[in-house]
Amino acid sequence: MPTPETLRPSMTTFLAQLTDLHIREPGRLTYRRIDTAQYLKRTVQSVLALPQPPHAVVITGDLTDFGRPAEYAHLRSLLAPLGELPIYLLPGNHDDRDALRTAFPEHTWLRSEGFIQYAVDIGALRLIALDTVVPDHSEGALCEERLQWLELQLAASEGRPVVIAMHHPPFETLIGHMDKIGLLQGAQALEDLVRRHPNVQRVICGHLHRSIQVAFGGTVAMTSPAP
Repeated sequence: MPTPETLRPSMTTFLAQLTDLHIREPGRLTYRRIDTAQYLKRTVQSVLALPQPPHAVVITGDLTDFGRPAEYAHLRSLLAPLGELPIYLLPGNHDDRDALRTAFPEHTWLRSEGFIQYAVDIGALRLIALDTVVPDHSEGALCEERLQWLELQLAASEGRPVVIAMHHPPFETLIGHMDKIGLLQGAQALEDLVRRHPNVQRVICGHLHRSIQVAFGGTVAMTSPAP
C-alpha cells in the first residue's frame, strides 16, 4: 500500500474546477432569463487573476445547454482568454459527445470512440476523467465497461496521487429531485473500487450547481457550484 511519503508529489499541483456552464448560442438566455455567457466570462477572469495560476482547468460537464454546435463554438470563444492553460473537458447530461469532439478537435483526449473518458498527467498528479452520461436522459450511470476501464487506469496509477473527475455525483444529496436524476447505476461499485486505491485524493463532480462534500471510499467526493 502506498504511504503518504510515496504519494507526496515533487511539486504541488493546482487544479481549477469549473462545471455546469450551460452555454447557449450568443444572445440566447438559459431558461429564458440567465446570461450564462456573462457568468463564464467573469469566472475566466477570476481564474486568470488567481495569485497562484492553476496547472490546468477541469470542466466537469454540462458545458452547453442543448449540445448544439453553435453552443460549443460560443464556448470555445469564451474559454479562449485562458490561453495556453490546459483545459480538460467532460460531458454532462446536457452535452452531445460527437458535437463536443467536433468543436475541440485539438483535444486529443476526447477522440476515444464511445464514452469520453481519459487519463492524463498534470505534473505529478494523474487526472482520470470518467463518463457518466446516458444519452437523452438526465440521470447518469457507470456500466460494467466504464468501471472496468477505470479499474485498469487505477491499477496503472498505483503510487501516484489521482483525482477522478465525473459529472454525476456518486452519492445521495437528500435533494429529492436531484437524487432522482443522479448516478443511478454503479455508485456502490465505484465506491468499492476507490476504497481499494488509497492514492485517489478526490472525486470531483458537477451536476448539482452547489457545493457538497461527502466521505466516499476512504477519500472525499465533492461537487462544485456552477458559475
